[in-house]
Amino acid sequence: MINPYNILRHEFIGLPVRITSATHEGYKCAGTVADETRDTITIKTDAGIKTLPKDCITLEVNLPQGEIVQIKGKLLLSRPEDRIKKKYQIKFV
Repeated sequence: MINPYNILRHEFIGLPVRITSATHEGYKCAGTVADETRDTITIKTDAGIKTLPKDCITLEVNLPQGEIVQIKGKLLLSRPEDRIKKKYQIKFV
């Protein structure tokens, strides 16, 4: 079950997300994660599909239980299948 403590080890495809901060103004959007590679995340929005670099965005992810988690894109910089091997120090504010 996906929760805020293990979200970095789970699949993001299909989850609703919103870009809360980005280095470029055009990167801000909201939608559903359609695909993910090592360096990019693809979001399906009402306006179409956007492919964004992970290292310069902050995501707000809505979990199925109704919780909202904010994640810096730099924590996601790896292939999805390699993230389960990493050890993370999670800090809650």
